[in-house]
Amino acid sequence: MAADLHDSGSNAGENEFQKERNSMLNWALIFFIIAIVAAIIGFSGAAAAAAGIAKIFFFLFLVLFVISLVAGVTRRV
Repeated sequence: MAADLHDSGSNAGENEFQKERNSMLNWALIFFIIAIVAAIIGFSGAAAAAAGIAKIFFFLFLVLFVISLVAGVTRRV
């Protein structure tokens, strides 16, 4: 029973990391949509800014994703 409690604690940390990673991807998608809408309307400055922010969030998501993959592989071994 004590092992179950310990395992649930480590899974809770992973779930929190997963939520953070998913929210970062959601923010990247939101800023990408803002950039598309701003470009269609003609606000090129706002579109460029939103696209830049979306790019930063997307690459940050990729870095966190790779870190989580590496961390998951090392935990299993």
